[in-house]
Amino acid sequence: MAPYYLYGMSASLYTAKARSYLRKRQIDFVERAVGHPHYQQDIMPAIGRLIMPVLETPDGQLIQDTVDIVDFLEAAEPPAHPVQPTTPRQLVTAHLLELFGGEGLLRPAMHYRWNFDDENIAFLAQDFAGCMIMGGDSVQRAQVFDMASGRMRSAAVAFGVTPESIPAIEASYEEFLALFSAHLETAPYLLGGLPTNGDFGFVGPLFPHLARDPHPSALMKATAWRVWRWCERMQAPGVDAPEYGDFPGAFFADDEIPSTLRDLLAYIATENLDEVLAQVAAIDEWLADNEVVEGEVINGKPARRMLGQVTFEWRGLPLTISVVPYRLYVLQRLQEAYRGLDEVSRQSDVELFEAVGLARLLTAQARRSVRRVDNREVWGPEQEPNL
Repeated sequence: MAPYYLYGMSASLYTAKARSYLRKRQIDFVERAVGHPHYQQDIMPAIGRLIMPVLETPDGQLIQDTVDIVDFLEAAEPPAHPVQPTTPRQLVTAHLLELFGGEGLLRPAMHYRWNFDDENIAFLAQDFAGCMIMGGDSVQRAQVFDMASGRMRSAAVAFGVTPESIPAIEASYEEFLALFSAHLETAPYLLGGLPTNGDFGFVGPLFPHLARDPHPSALMKATAWRVWRWCERMQAPGVDAPEYGDFPGAFFADDEIPSTLRDLLAYIATENLDEVLAQVAAIDEWLADNEVVEGEVINGKPARRMLGQVTFEWRGLPLTISVVPYRLYVLQRLQEAYRGLDEVSRQSDVELFEAVGLARLLTAQARRSVRRVDNREVWGPEQEPNL
């Protein structure tokens, strides 16, 4: 049987998430760069945009987006240990961690990649060009990198990386490293002895940007060795945790959320809650002023991922960022998991999320949901807004 093919880049945040999952699951796959002729000539036109990763299945199906890739593989290649826990607190917490990893860690990832050119740029130039163009001379490769780096530097600003916000970004990231390191003193993964979708959410920004680019890699190794080891562990098949001895290969018993993880959740409430709520409110406001129909591709074309801007307060600063409807899609998964529980289990989640300051994430929603159909974000059905 032919293997799966994963199209992406070594430097790509979301490719790292899908790659880590495939490696951990020991699923037979071949990674190909987005500069591969098959991606350029066949896959990109079918997807409708230059985006990564894309998984091509042995029978030729194309699946874009890490959330959808993991969902597909969990069903197509059923694992002994699913990446989503079954107990209520750990289930919803894993979804929260996936949301924060994929979206809430973008600022430090982009800052530490694009604002330290003396240390990073030679590495990044080779890393980007090597995946984006097959062959080519030095001039062509430099042109490809200049184009890509220009787009990514603009994206960094769109995510809130500015000269004014950089000191706060660095202070926030240092706090995150300390909290995650403290938790990793107790277990090799976020929820115990096995990775969850929360771990795969974290690995996207933490590995390719913050553990692999020269400047942030040195910072992580010097100040947060356990986080660096976790990044390394997330690239390996199996558990890869000899420093933890005979740690049980299971999630924490009795639906436990240990104090070190609660501390990390409280940090997420302080750092990311207002941003998520601002995104929900901005999308709701846009929908109030614009008529759309269910199933319509958001913004008319799949390549248009942003829906204006929103300003909110973060660490005492007014921060202006782009509105990204895809974030609602990931937030909705948390809420759908919560709503699918019985009443007693939902109350258990409410108690946890209230204790750490995140209760509003369980119910915040705009007047339409966001869905994904045919590898595109589309508007979902109408619903009662809850802001």
